Amino acid sequence: ESLQHDCPLIPITFTRARGSRVFKMPKALREKKVVIVLSGRYAGKKAVVLKTFDEGSTQRPFAHALVAGVERTPLKVTKSMSKKMVAKRSRVKPFIKVVNYNHLMPTRYALDVDIDKKEVVTMANLKDREKRWAAKKEVKSKFTAKYLEGAHPWFFAKLRF
Repeated sequence: ESLQHDCPLIPITFTRARGSRVFKMPKALREKKVVIVLSGRYAGKKAVVLKTFDEGSTQRPFAHALVAGVERTPLKVTKSMSKKMVAKRSRVKPFIKVVNYNHLMPTRYALDVDIDKKEVVTMANLKDREKRWAAKKEVKSKFTAKYLEGAHPWFFAKLRF
């Protein structure tokens, strides 16, 4: 017997003749999911979940995620602008941060960015200043490439509310 459900975020409970069955709620925060940061310096900014830590860690005993987001969005570009001006206004300023799940709001969007999470953007690299700078540079290049492709315009627009 298959059961269809409109909203995957609401758990379903239904009863059968032999007993009841409860479906687990799917993970809302997973890799490549676009989220909005709710508190702190980057409150109201959009970000992409790079890695999740559901069980927490020894240093952070709570569920948290490593996110990369857009601190400053690109500006509007018109046909009359020079190439130099277009390049300057198309810049994306990124941020990389470890955020508690309670301070993230998932959206329905996903962003497929192939950021090197194994070597460049890792939790250990965020502690060292030079490695953190290199990680931000990697994220900036990937975000800029996605923006110039014209993919995911909502992610690169300023959040209006």
